Amino acid sequence: MLTYLKINNYALIEESEVEFSGGFTVVTGESGAGKSIVMSAIELLCGGRGGRTGIRTGCDKCTISGIFSLPAPLASELRELLENSGVDVPEDFTELTLRRVISHTSIRNFIADTPVGAKLLSEVGSRLVDRHGANEQISLTVPARQLELLDNYANAAPLKQECARICAAISELKAERAEFEQHLPNADEADRLQLMVEEINRIDPHPGEDEELAGKQRRGANARQILEDANFLTNLLTESENSIADQLGEVFRRLADLERIDPSLTATLTDECAQLQDLVVELSNSIAALPDKIELDPAALAAIESRLSEIYTLKRRYGPTMEQLLAARDAAQLTLDGYHQSQAKRKEFDQREAELQEQLLSAAAELSLHRKKFAGKFLELTVKKLRTIGFNSAQLDAEFTAVAPGANGCDHLELLFSANCGEDMRPLRKIASSGELSRLMLAMKTVLADADAVPTVIFDEIDMNIGGETANKVGNELCELGKKRQIIFISHLAQVAARAAEHFQVEKSASNGRTVSRIRRLTDPTPELGRMLGGGDSAIRHAAELLNNLKS
Repeated sequence: MLTYLKINNYALIEESEVEFSGGFTVVTGESGAGKSIVMSAIELLCGGRGGRTGIRTGCDKCTISGIFSLPAPLASELRELLENSGVDVPEDFTELTLRRVISHTSIRNFIADTPVGAKLLSEVGSRLVDRHGANEQISLTVPARQLELLDNYANAAPLKQECARICAAISELKAERAEFEQHLPNADEADRLQLMVEEINRIDPHPGEDEELAGKQRRGANARQILEDANFLTNLLTESENSIADQLGEVFRRLADLERIDPSLTATLTDECAQLQDLVVELSNSIAALPDKIELDPAALAAIESRLSEIYTLKRRYGPTMEQLLAARDAAQLTLDGYHQSQAKRKEFDQREAELQEQLLSAAAELSLHRKKFAGKFLELTVKKLRTIGFNSAQLDAEFTAVAPGANGCDHLELLFSANCGEDMRPLRKIASSGELSRLMLAMKTVLADADAVPTVIFDEIDMNIGGETANKVGNELCELGKKRQIIFISHLAQVAARAAEHFQVEKSASNGRTVSRIRRLTDPTPELGRMLGGGDSAIRHAAELLNNLKS
């Protein structure tokens, strides 16, 4: 439960600290004093969205922090969640600190003084506090909200998640199919691609062939110069009189003469000269072989030029490089394969979708059975609560209508209601008054709170449009609920507030030209209850009498 709350610079609250106890706690105050600001701060602390607009005027940031005491099962559950998320907590921890620092440019979240993301804060907060807001009873007329309340009671979330998972898979499959169809060519495009592939395959170029043929073509076109240069170089190196080889021979003989005089003079020079002679001969032989690499046959040269022309034509159409040309052919072939196999692919899509639809139908049917299994008990308990708060003849039933299976299953729920004996039950949205809706919502919320494991439940003014003896019964019901968990209730009813184990008052005042809201615990709630009863001496006496009667 929430044991400590501190708010700094949030809306009208400059600074406020509150220590809460367990059981039934009530928060009261004049309209506009800031009661809902306190509840909004708790909601933000537990991961609610927004907050920047709530920063107190003239301040750079607001800070909201709270301490929650944890029952052993919840502590164990949260320890596993937090440790898996990188938050260190003691093995035997019994309380948890949450803090949120909101500035105009950023929102920082902390759990046990460890920075965390908003998603984790929200997940932890949802297990600590359940909040029911003002005017929420209006939503009770919406069939989807009625179904949501039943699902909460029936703990249907896992089954709904399975339906949502299958629906997401169906959506992904449809997107995959749409993409496949989008990239599938029409008949004319397929014919064009087929002609392109056939043209390229007929010529059948291979990587690097264009460069290889271009080299041969250049050599053939310059055959005369190559022959002349090769002949000149071989003569210069080895074939002519006084060639480089002959001159190196003379160098070798001279070095040999020097070696006979004194070997130390030439050392390795004769060997080096011999190696040069060998290199010159090898170079001459290589140059002499160059004419063998030249295509001198005019017919063969013409064939090379013709092949090059075909390849260049393909490169102009589908290149411009050989790599791009071949890649275009492969891509076209892949598209054609998809086109020719499109019927089989469509059958595969149909089969996969049929399987998923069958899974969805099964999951939705299971969810529907689960809902109907718990609906009777939920309505029975709700009617029982209604009768404790003044609806002695109330009747409530659930009318299920099958709809197409989707993420929320295959049920449409319409609550049928009768407040008076002898009256037919009709759809809630058609007959319930605002007061009846308030009491019905309160009854459902208390049933849900009984079934829920969340330790703290906050009710924000859901006793609207209730008064008289019914208010007394509502107060008794909340008092009983407070024996099982912490109930924090914002109320305008003195009959309800008088039954609280702890009473807090929110006051608004002006200080130094600024409006400030403060929350304080009342040791004697009599004056506040008197104000709620209309004010004046008679109201104060009525409040004192009310408290005395409850104590006796």
